[in-house]
Amino acid sequence: MRDQLHTGMPVVNRLVFRYTGYENAGGYMPKIPVTGGTVPTMERLDLNRPVVDQIYAALKSAILSREFFPGQAVSENEIGQSFSSSRTPVREALSRLRDDGLIVTLPSRGTYVSKLSEKHIRSAQFIREALEVAAVGRLCQIGITPEAEQEIEHALSGQRAAMHRGDRKAFRVHDDQFHSALAAATGLERLETLLIREKSGLDRLRALAITDEAHMARLLSEHEAVYGAVKAGNETLAAEELRKHLRRVLGILSQVFENHQDYFE
Repeated sequence: MRDQLHTGMPVVNRLVFRYTGYENAGGYMPKIPVTGGTVPTMERLDLNRPVVDQIYAALKSAILSREFFPGQAVSENEIGQSFSSSRTPVREALSRLRDDGLIVTLPSRGTYVSKLSEKHIRSAQFIREALEVAAVGRLCQIGITPEAEQEIEHALSGQRAAMHRGDRKAFRVHDDQFHSALAAATGLERLETLLIREKSGLDRLRALAITDEAHMARLLSEHEAVYGAVKAGNETLAAEELRKHLRRVLGILSQVFENHQDYFE
């Protein structure tokens, strides 16, 4: 791993995603010239952890937080320079982002942060809802272990603290942890992986939707209602509360489109 990067180099360099005026060649790039973004602040790459995972996580966070905007061109070389990394782990990280639907490569044109797609969002929401409702139904039937309860309650506690700090990014992280903990509690090995894959199609819309403490409070309350119903073994109520919670993101789709038309295909 040490031959992939310079040991101990800080990862705070400027990373530019160029605006290229690509809207003139197929409508892909945004109509407004967004000129660049910055890699999320990281003191150092941890050589005891997989480099690919760290680069992937940093770039995904930057895309979700709109430090890198939909439609911006991605430079593999500049990413490697910013992370003091060889091209191999950068390519692997970009491949994972491509699988998530967060970037797209156009033949002979380059790689870009993907735009939001209403069709993709609705499809991902449908699949996610089907999987998660089935998951809470199973939990109501088999019960939750003390270890799973601890994970779920840790996520809720983290959300509550992030809400009080007004930290939207941390709130979203703990939001993800809550849903992952529910999936993991089912004991179904592939479920969590499948949910993460489908949820990635909704993550940027969710990030745009979390605008203030009041909205965070509503989401937290809905999580607590789902968890309470699952603990009580009330399958009908758990499914009802979860559907209401998951469909909230579709309720703000038209408003997000109105405010951020350049983010959409």
